[in-house]
Amino acid sequence: MEATSIINQLRYLAKWSLLASLVAVLAGSASAFFLVALDVATAWRESYRWMVWLLPLAGFAVGWLYLQLGREVEAGNNMLIDEIHDPKKVVPLRLAPLILCSTVVSHLFGASVGREGTAVQMGGALADQLTHVFRLRREDRSLVLMAGISAGFASVFGTPLAGAIFGLEVLFVGRMRITAIYPCMLAALLADQVTRWWGVGHTHFLSAPLGAPAGPLWLALCAIVAAGVVFGLTGRAFATATHGLAAWMKARIAYAPLRPFIGGVAIAVFVGLAGAVGGGLEVHRYLGLGIGPMVEAFRVPLDWWDWLGKFVFTVGSLGTGFKGGEVTPLFYIGATLGNALAPLLQQPFALLAALGFVAVFAGAANTPLACTVMAMEMFGPEIGPYAALACAAAYMFSGQSGIYRAQRRDAAR
Repeated sequence: MEATSIINQLRYLAKWSLLASLVAVLAGSASAFFLVALDVATAWRESYRWMVWLLPLAGFAVGWLYLQLGREVEAGNNMLIDEIHDPKKVVPLRLAPLILCSTVVSHLFGASVGREGTAVQMGGALADQLTHVFRLRREDRSLVLMAGISAGFASVFGTPLAGAIFGLEVLFVGRMRITAIYPCMLAALLADQVTRWWGVGHTHFLSAPLGAPAGPLWLALCAIVAAGVVFGLTGRAFATATHGLAAWMKARIAYAPLRPFIGGVAIAVFVGLAGAVGGGLEVHRYLGLGIGPMVEAFRVPLDWWDWLGKFVFTVGSLGTGFKGGEVTPLFYIGATLGNALAPLLQQPFALLAALGFVAVFAGAANTPLACTVMAMEMFGPEIGPYAALACAAAYMFSGQSGIYRAQRRDAAR
């Protein structure tokens, strides 16, 4: 009996080593291409800032494209999560090029969107095509989709351990599907390497060691918990505002392409007015990914309203129908909010920026474990205990609603 069990485990290992490796190659290569395309689009937008005036047309094009070709995949990440919970139909392959093109166009013309949603959707859509090739069973298909999510997240951020845990944690609020740990972990680790093999790197936010909290340890821990509460409430507000604006737009504007068109008009006009009468207010920093301000948040004091500016522009972009992701804008919001809280809590800028970077996302996505591990991968293992504390507090105060509506709720939460 024991020998039979070992043989079955070896078969499982061989099977999922093959499938996870294929998922990693597909997702890692797609993320590499996507990241290069994003860099090109961002460089163009920064060089020709007048392109933001074309954002309404870009929004209409994105909306029209999804109306014609992507109605059944418009739910994006939520569709993937639903398919994992209740597998019914293989994700159409066209989701990958649709979300890729729509996200790059959104960034090119100045929408404030991220990249995680795109990488995860590409990873999931490409991974699910293996269902046709290998005629996978229902339960195997769920694992392949989870591996695709993990691979997409890991490869776009360069955080393989966090990517693997994210694929396990994002499905349920309050518990994880540990049975999928091997395919998710292997797919995430290999996908990150595949992206690097293509010569595509990731942003380094710290130029010096992070350092320890200031003052007595008990006082520093109280400050971190207090910051975590603020981060969680901010993530909660972001999810509520984004969902609320999307529902409001759908209730009043039946023709889908008009929603991002109107959103694009509002953003372009606001950028133009701020440039004309803003008294030096630089709102271009709130467009696109906003990597530059995020890097600054770890080094120098920023304007206290930077996080709020990114919050408003991102809610306006995603809530009106532009495509991309929520995570990188949440990183921006968290890092700049942490920067603003640092002098109030008498803690180092870099430490509070790093904690906000992951904790706002932890609250908005209900993924505190993945975000704790991400902090250690991005900022060093010494931040682990403090990130865990901040992410736990953020998770506690984030409420039942998150950015992913398809997440199942654990009644024990």
